[in-house]
Amino acid sequence: MIVTPSWCAMMARYNTWQNRNLLDAADDLDEASLRQDRGAFFGSIAGTLNHLLWADLVWMSRFDGGEAPTGGIPESAGLWPDWGRFRAARAAADRRIMGWADRLESDHLAGDLAWFSGAAGRELNRPLALCVGHFFNHQTHHRGQVHAMLTAAGAAPGPTDLFVMPEDIGL
Repeated sequence: MIVTPSWCAMMARYNTWQNRNLLDAADDLDEASLRQDRGAFFGSIAGTLNHLLWADLVWMSRFDGGEAPTGGIPESAGLWPDWGRFRAARAAADRRIMGWADRLESDHLAGDLAWFSGAAGRELNRPLALCVGHFFNHQTHHRGQVHAMLTAAGAAPGPTDLFVMPEDIGL
């Protein structure tokens, strides 16, 4: 995979579109359905979406130097227990991701990223482009889990195919 600024901008738009898609479908469920343990790694629909938002903010803090969320992976599933506040935080994060991606230039993706990984328990240093690819892949992985849980709960998430993404996904 070649990670370019235009690919990042496209993936940021895709991320925003898909998050809206899943959250709109989740809005059709009651609170108990959102929080029901469905056997996923982060338990519930809300837990998995919370973890995904937490991880997006952790990676963005590494990419743009902005604020990172509190806690680690074990706490990530419960950081935004209020659905309305979660939705607002998700929308703000998506705007942050799209703004970052829209400002990227080719030289911004060169070189390495060094950080302390709580998951690995040590300092890591990896090519930045690899980390950005992981960032977008991680989003897709967990959104796939949420899509399956929503479908099983009777909600109807929309399409996920990149080639049908609307052109007007914006901030």
